[in-house]
Amino acid sequence: MPRDPRYDVLFEPVKVGPVTAKNRFYQVPHCTGMGWLRPNTLAAMRGVKAEGGWGVVNTEYCSIHPTSDDLPYPYASLWDASDIRAHAKMTGNVHEHGALAGVELWHGGSRSSNQFSRDVAIGVTSLPSASGVPFQSRAMDKQDIAQLRRWHRDAALRAREAEFDLVYVYAAHGYLLSHFLSAQTNHRTDEYGGNLRNRTRLCRELIEETKQAVGDKCAVAVRFAVDGLSDDNESRDMFSLMAEMPDLWDITVHDYSHEMGVSRFVGEASLEPLMSFVKSATTKPVVTVGRFTSPDTMVSHIRRGVSDFIGAARPSIADPFLPNKIADGRPEDIRECIGCNICYAGDGLGVPIRCTQNPAMGEEWRKGWHPETISAKQSNDKILVVGAGPAGLECARALGQRGYEVMLSEARRELGGRVTLEARLPGLSEWARVRDYRTQQLQAMANVQIFPESELSADDVALVEPDHVVIATGSSWRNDGLGRSNTAGISRLQAPSQIFTPDDIMAGRLPEGRVLVFDDDNYYMAAVVAELLNTANASVTYVTPENLVASFGAETAEQHGTQKRLIELGVDLVLAHNLHGFDGNEALLKCIYTERDRTVLADAIVMVTARSPNEALYRELLEGLAQGSAGPMKSVRRIGDCEAPAIIAAAVYAGHRYAREFDAGDASDNDVKRDGVET
Repeated sequence: MPRDPRYDVLFEPVKVGPVTAKNRFYQVPHCTGMGWLRPNTLAAMRGVKAEGGWGVVNTEYCSIHPTSDDLPYPYASLWDASDIRAHAKMTGNVHEHGALAGVELWHGGSRSSNQFSRDVAIGVTSLPSASGVPFQSRAMDKQDIAQLRRWHRDAALRAREAEFDLVYVYAAHGYLLSHFLSAQTNHRTDEYGGNLRNRTRLCRELIEETKQAVGDKCAVAVRFAVDGLSDDNESRDMFSLMAEMPDLWDITVHDYSHEMGVSRFVGEASLEPLMSFVKSATTKPVVTVGRFTSPDTMVSHIRRGVSDFIGAARPSIADPFLPNKIADGRPEDIRECIGCNICYAGDGLGVPIRCTQNPAMGEEWRKGWHPETISAKQSNDKILVVGAGPAGLECARALGQRGYEVMLSEARRELGGRVTLEARLPGLSEWARVRDYRTQQLQAMANVQIFPESELSADDVALVEPDHVVIATGSSWRNDGLGRSNTAGISRLQAPSQIFTPDDIMAGRLPEGRVLVFDDDNYYMAAVVAELLNTANASVTYVTPENLVASFGAETAEQHGTQKRLIELGVDLVLAHNLHGFDGNEALLKCIYTERDRTVLADAIVMVTARSPNEALYRELLEGLAQGSAGPMKSVRRIGDCEAPAIIAAAVYAGHRYAREFDAGDASDNDVKRDGVET
């Protein structure tokens, strides 16, 4: 199908210094949980993005020297010849598809505690480490500054040797250069501190020296934050002072929870109000981000002169082939980012990046998975998938893509399972994209039949006579308190009619009066339930054994926003307390540190603890298969929450993995492909 001419502007080439990007799709630097530890995994992932049509593909933050070490968070590095060889794999893969490769040179300053290198951290002044460890940086003297400039230049030269096309000066996100720029952190009295010109001196020197070193071949980009530099907000004046120095400006903000905010709190193109002045202050190309998922929003951004490139991290993760799908006239096939930030959690946990929408993300090298292609079927076997939640939908979609005859049954009228239900909770509407993308793809497959309102028994399955059965019937929230903090449940629970679960809430059965929400899950569910009940005029008390509200949200850059939201709503927060009993009028709590008792008046409890797999059908079919009474059925498998309740991304991955590995033969006891560092 031909491209819609409205989108032609997105495919115009853009000159950046000595190089030219083939289009306006720009994958900005973003963390991967791969870095120097997993060079082959990284190179394959970035290469797939270039194959998918991104005109520029950048690394993550790339250390220039051992005094900038961020482990356990895996970062890239350009310290030596082995790093050059590792990066050359990535640039080679990117260039193979006609894209430009960029590297974000980085020094963390006082944000790097150097737990791996054990070098003393250096900073604009002596500041406590922002990583939370009990270390401070050493205030840089003139010799340190001279060394830093040399390290940066040497890293730029290594970048050129590794065949990068763009080289960054990174002056944002609370790292070393941003501390020099900010009056809040720069307390120096020499020529690198004080007035605005002095505070920009080091940044200007690095731009000039990088251009001198590699500017004949490589474009020089600057990543710059347009907010929060000082009390009187000097960002515009500071930008104007440097406006014409680099070849490209990558505009962001200091606050990660805004720049890459979850969809609960931050919408598409949210940075525009802060950076709309930038294009009027420079003649150089500008890129910015905003979780762009709509081609129309992208075009508007370009046509109105907000930026020259469409910058993306998360949309390029959810769908590496987003540009090609627009180019091919298939925008309806885009897997739109849902803004859940599970991708970001991978970096914080020190593991390769994952994605709810794109189960192939991070598996391009390790498993050889491609986000758009999959092997053809190996037999004419008929497969029944029971349950159309995220696992079942993805399983049916991928099996259908392979060419298998698939029947998908769902007990409810609506498809989507937990995704459909959770998308109705406050702030989670975009999560419905997990369902919508897959149902749209399934509806175009003649070899896939969908049967809603079809709750199946074992006898029903036998009547269908499938060759293989996949059980994806999900899980149910427990009401007995069993969870992380109460592994045997809570014995002192009375008034069962006054105990609710998220399943009750999502079904529209809401408690009234004084409601205690007990969060032993520590992710988003308890907080959004508390918000919903609060807006329904209940008096809500949120209780958790953790020291923070929704503590896992720290990994997805939403914890602060979640706790702030509940405080602003007037929800009473009781932290570091476990629930030990409920008599229908009072809840008994115990401090996790002192075990001191505390009571809270409550008319109802909402338990957000653990879930039980809905596995009865699986067990019945498995028994029939073992006894030889299952007819022609050759296999039965359970996937997703039915096997082990987890996050939605895990359910989608489980469905995809089943489809990929179906008919692939016996798996090895250890089929994990391990990456490694070359020395």
